[in-house]
Amino acid sequence: MEERDYIGFATLAEQVHRKSVKRGFEFTMMVCGETGLGKSTLINTLFLTELYGQRTIPLVEERIEKTTRIEKKTLDIEEKGVKLRLTIVDTPGFGDSVNCEDSWRVCITYIEEQFRQYFTDESGLNRRNIQDNRVHCLLYFVPPYGRSLRQLDIDLLRRIHKKVNIILVIGKADTLTPKEVKSLKARILEDVETHGIQIYRLPECDSDEDEAFKKQDRELKASLPFAVVGSNLVMEVASRKIRCRQYPWGVVDVENPEYSDVGKLRTMLISTHMQDLKDTTRDIHYENYRAQCISQISQHALRERNKLKHESTASNQELTEAERLLLLQKDEEIRRMRDMLAEMQEKLDTTATGESVVNV
Repeated sequence: MEERDYIGFATLAEQVHRKSVKRGFEFTMMVCGETGLGKSTLINTLFLTELYGQRTIPLVEERIEKTTRIEKKTLDIEEKGVKLRLTIVDTPGFGDSVNCEDSWRVCITYIEEQFRQYFTDESGLNRRNIQDNRVHCLLYFVPPYGRSLRQLDIDLLRRIHKKVNIILVIGKADTLTPKEVKSLKARILEDVETHGIQIYRLPECDSDEDEAFKKQDRELKASLPFAVVGSNLVMEVASRKIRCRQYPWGVVDVENPEYSDVGKLRTMLISTHMQDLKDTTRDIHYENYRAQCISQISQHALRERNKLKHESTASNQELTEAERLLLLQKDEEIRRMRDMLAEMQEKLDTTATGESVVNV
């Protein structure tokens, strides 16, 4: 291309990049699963931080009346000049109570509240600095000691799968052999299909992507659901620092892909599909909620309009009836006046006749 033919719009990508980097990015992730599956430890492992300290597993007596609650933690991360505000929404107490029938309610209520708040802000006058607190991803932990999804898991997933991107995770996968991990993954996917649960599916690669990216994408899809091992312990092994779990028989490197999908989960969640998770939340889950809100508002407005119309019609009917009664009263009054005039005329006529007889 000659210099005179150069317009300059090729720099649009750079302009968008600079503006986005200056503004920064936001990502909200909810973590759900029963106590003791390593949720907090995995978050520390994924983001190489100590967002959560050591937690104690509650005693049986404490679980009897324990309810699910919401805990939010926000972490500002900067990497190569790119700023990310990460919000982790934890759900301590989920599945810990003896009666877990309503454990799902707190999670769904929180997700819908964020949608409702965003819809309210979006519908307001000042829409320039709207804070996006919508949940972009739900990491749902499945215990390794079960045969597949439990009824508690199915109840939550069926109620929430159309509101958030669900990524299934098998916690503490180092308690299983590779054969057991493979079998458990197959049974979980079978249950997902049987119960019609929609989990987050990685989008297909574009045809122009390089072969390395396509291979990585195939590996990520083949790893679902992710079997993970987390750790807060950092040790130096073979002249390099690793996060690991130490056992009497040896050390387990949580980043080793042979028995842990932590690296694959981090790659999918952060490096390759974070923006797609946000786009799916915006274009599908939030739009579905927004359409429902608009439909409810329209139906409410229609009901109010019909109510006002009915009240107006009833009011008109009452007014017509009052006028009819008033007309009847006026007719009766006119009739009485006519009778009085007739009597008076009759009296006048009688008086005039009597006077004529006397004069004769």
